[in-house]
Amino acid sequence: MKVLITGARGLLGSAVAREVVGRGHECVVVQRNPCGVPGVTEFLDDLTDPQFSQQWIHGVEAVIHLAAKVSVTGSEHDFQRINVDATRDLMEIAQAEGVNRFIYASSPSVAHTGKPLIGADADPADPQHTRGHYSTTKGLAEQIVLAANGPAFATVALRPHLVWGPGDTQLVGRIVQRAQSNRLFLIDGGQALIDTCYVSNAATAFAQAVENAPRASGRALMVTNGEPRTVKETLQRICLAAGVPLPSRSLPHSVAMLAGSAVERVWGQRESDPPLTSFLVEQLSTAHWFDIAETKKLLDWEPTISIDEGFRLLAESYSLDNIQVS
Repeated sequence: MKVLITGARGLLGSAVAREVVGRGHECVVVQRNPCGVPGVTEFLDDLTDPQFSQQWIHGVEAVIHLAAKVSVTGSEHDFQRINVDATRDLMEIAQAEGVNRFIYASSPSVAHTGKPLIGADADPADPQHTRGHYSTTKGLAEQIVLAANGPAFATVALRPHLVWGPGDTQLVGRIVQRAQSNRLFLIDGGQALIDTCYVSNAATAFAQAVENAPRASGRALMVTNGEPRTVKETLQRICLAAGVPLPSRSLPHSVAMLAGSAVERVWGQRESDPPLTSFLVEQLSTAHWFDIAETKKLLDWEPTISIDEGFRLLAESYSLDNIQVS
């Protein structure tokens, strides 16, 4: 197939592009900055105001839409414009061109209202009760995408959870940076169980969704490793892989929540990441792990890199970086 991928510059997007190319599909990518993935046809464009859509959508049979505004701060208008309006516009462009498969990168946070999620299925998106502009707008976009599903236009929403791996500047990079500056801590001892997903496992799920879209059409599906670990273990193993200090402090949930709420009020709509938010406190102290049985069945997919192997590969990448620097 000819597959269009938006947002191929990030950790997940570049991995998805490499996976799609590796399977023999023709791959077109669109984002604002070069992604550097070999074997793709690349267009630099802004999905909120595309200038070359007739060129990059021509002949495309399937779309994987990964591009989004991912942040805990920023204006509601920007999140709406990028995550909702641009998704709706892209879908309309795709339908007009005759694209028949549309895979949307959603988020588990679209159905997370602050309560523990234990072995949870992909419950319907609930943008009325989500936490923050990111989760709300991703939920609204997911609803729009799944509502467009039909016999000639199969839509699927995948919800990858906490994707990480070598080269990750988001989850891993931020944890390492905080540990280096002695700003990494646990909440209630870090005993909450959480799911994560190694990046290559997430990439194969998206590629499988393209190939199996008709039987998964109209569905939201969870994408994780299926190996929940405590927050404490997850943070410690990332720190050990990177060779940085382990978190040594723990705050009570009530104290952390008060601090997060106070920081949010002071921080306002700045684009930089605040040191703490109430949403981050929830994520670090509330169990959230998911049942991926339906994902495995409908996509004919299985995670192939275990959590333990992932941490080994992460440590290896830091060792190689240290060798190159020295």
